[in-house]
Amino acid sequence: MAKLLIVDDEEKIREVIKEYAEFSGYETDEAKDGMEAVIKSKETKYDLIIMDVMMPKLDGYSAVKEIRKNAQTPVIMLSARVEEYDKLFGFEIGVDDYVTKPFSPKELIARVQAVLKRSGSPKKEIIKSDGLEIDIAGRSVYVDGKKVDMTPKEYELLFYLVENNGIAISREKLLSNVWGYDFYGDDRTVDTHVKMLRSSLGKYRDKIITLRGLGYKVEL
Repeated sequence: MAKLLIVDDEEKIREVIKEYAEFSGYETDEAKDGMEAVIKSKETKYDLIIMDVMMPKLDGYSAVKEIRKNAQTPVIMLSARVEEYDKLFGFEIGVDDYVTKPFSPKELIARVQAVLKRSGSPKKEIIKSDGLEIDIAGRSVYVDGKKVDMTPKEYELLFYLVENNGIAISREKLLSNVWGYDFYGDDRTVDTHVKMLRSSLGKYRDKIITLRGLGYKVEL
C-alpha cells in the first residue's frame, strides 16, 4: 500500500484529499506546513507527497528543495497560482506534477496514480554510449565517469527518450507519457526541460536531436 504525505495549511483541504486517497486504498499522513513536511520526510519514507505552495514557516517550493537533499520522493504541487512561470519553476526544482486550486479530488487521485505508476517501474538496464552511461534502474547518469545531478523530471524525460532510442517523439507525446497529461497544450514545458537536460549532459548534449516542427529523439 502506497503511503502519501498530504501537506497543506488548510485543514479542510487535507481532510478532503485524505478522504479520497484512503477511499482509493492509500495510506496517508499529514503536515500543516513545509517545515513539518521536511521533518516528517526525514523520519518516514513516503511514496508520494502532495504539497501546497503557499504555507507558513516554509513554503512548498523551499520544502521540496530540502526534501530532495535526502530523498527523491515524487511530489505533486498544489497552488492557486496559475502563472506559467510558477509551474515551470516547480518543474525545474523536481516537481512531478502541478495541480491548480480549486481542483477536482478525483482528478488529483488520478494524477497520484499516474505519478506512482511512472516512478515505481523503472527498467533494469544500463546503457552506455561513448562516455555517457545511463543507469535506468539506479536512476543515475554519468558523464565520463562523473555522476551528474539532475531533477527527477530530467531523469524521467531522458529515460523515456532513451527507451525509445532512435524514434522521433512529438512534444505532445512527451507531455502525455512523461508528465502524464496534456500540460494545457503548452509545448514550452518540454522545450524547457530538454534545454535543462542538455545542459546536464554537457558535451554529450547532441545525443538529443531536435526535430523541427515535431519534437525530439535520442540517438545512442
